[in-house]
Amino acid sequence: MSHTVGIRQTQKLRTRQALLDAALELLEHQSLSSLGLREVTRAAGVTPTAFYRHFEDTAALGVALVEEALGSLHGMIGATLAETGDSEERLDRSIELIMRHVGDQPAHFRFIAREQHGGVGPVRAAIAAQLRRFAQEVAAALAEEPESRGWSEEDLLMLGGLYVDHMVITASALLDAGPDGEREVAGVARRRLRLVTLGRLHWLDDAGRTDTP
Repeated sequence: MSHTVGIRQTQKLRTRQALLDAALELLEHQSLSSLGLREVTRAAGVTPTAFYRHFEDTAALGVALVEEALGSLHGMIGATLAETGDSEERLDRSIELIMRHVGDQPAHFRFIAREQHGGVGPVRAAIAAQLRRFAQEVAAALAEEPESRGWSEEDLLMLGGLYVDHMVITASALLDAGPDGEREVAGVARRRLRLVTLGRLHWLDDAGRTDTP
């Protein structure tokens, strides 16, 4: 009995993955809002009925693609910042992390770049939630550093958000540049991160000032 259950579970996972893979391939040429359920099932080689055993609708499938694209990155960015070494080394590791993941999953990151501001609300919300979680993880890693002494939680979260926004911008630039232009993109990204890092060191210099004249 357990062997039969195991086979069925394996087949179920394969069907789900086939639907995700088929959708991702189709989304190379169109937006999620224009993607039809029958297109996906035909490309995956399954019946429309089988689709509903895994996803409520194409929006739910899109949310699953968001998790597939970004879920594995959780912990990596914060861990990279928390690794020992000087700030220059950590900058290099951060850029290398982005380059590696965009290079390994270009279709996933093109999907994220397109749908971050796309027409499918649940997918936009899922991407935003993932990015907020990244910002929180980065802020937590930065809070452990001596340079963060005296920083408020709000400001640390803002700084974490800056790093995450930079990651998103860099990923999009890498996709546009392709292999021939990735080194140039990496150079610009590194300089921008260095600017954020230098600004961080002086953030508390004018702590007594307000934003109003």
